[in-house]
Amino acid sequence: MLKVENLHTYHGHLHVLEGIEFELVEGELLSIVGSNGAGKSTLLGTLAGVYSPSEGTIEYKGLDITKDGVQKTVANGICLVPERRQIFSSLSVKDNLMLGSYHRYGRDKKTVHRDYEEIVELFPRLKQMLNRPGGLLSGGEQQMVAIGRGLMANPKVLMLDEPSLGLAPLIVKDIMIILRRLCDERGVTIILVEQNVKAALKVADRACVLAHGKMAITGTAQELLNDPKIQEAYFGKTQTTSKDIMQV
Repeated sequence: MLKVENLHTYHGHLHVLEGIEFELVEGELLSIVGSNGAGKSTLLGTLAGVYSPSEGTIEYKGLDITKDGVQKTVANGICLVPERRQIFSSLSVKDNLMLGSYHRYGRDKKTVHRDYEEIVELFPRLKQMLNRPGGLLSGGEQQMVAIGRGLMANPKVLMLDEPSLGLAPLIVKDIMIILRRLCDERGVTIILVEQNVKAALKVADRACVLAHGKMAITGTAQELLNDPKIQEAYFGKTQTTSKDIMQV
């Protein structure tokens, strides 16, 4: 469904992504983990059209979308839920959700309103606060709004950047369960970038470790959970560094 080959992205003179390659199968949940500064957010931004790669290709359903830009990428069915939610604090929950459908509302109002009702059912916690300003919500509630807003774009590929950031463990668990349901029940394909490695790997089908702008390890989520290097680096058993991971 999505194929990335030899992707290189710079921020100024800084070479952030160095030859990234992976494929995404329709309906799967791919988790990308790594430490701060590994290039995870830049990778999602490049796939979303926010950043233009200097080299490499991004293919979506057989079409080259490398230079499409944000608006066309969203219209094609690829949507990014950014880090730290970034909802509009002065707008109501309902208005924040509806903004996700801006590119299709004029031509598809009936479907948009149907999707809105389904998303509210998916996040029942939001039902009682649809008219509340987004800035008055808790962090977990804001994250639900951000994911719902992304779903209002009707994406085939949903990308999430650190959705667990700053949230209580029980809220993180609820969000991860919802992401798994989106894959299993709705056929949404998900790329999940996370520093909460255990939570991400528990719900993922496959996973990649990004280190210094390169894919260091790839495999099934279960393989990575059982990998001694991952255990050491992320679960605190010993002081393994990202350099050690790169040498695997």
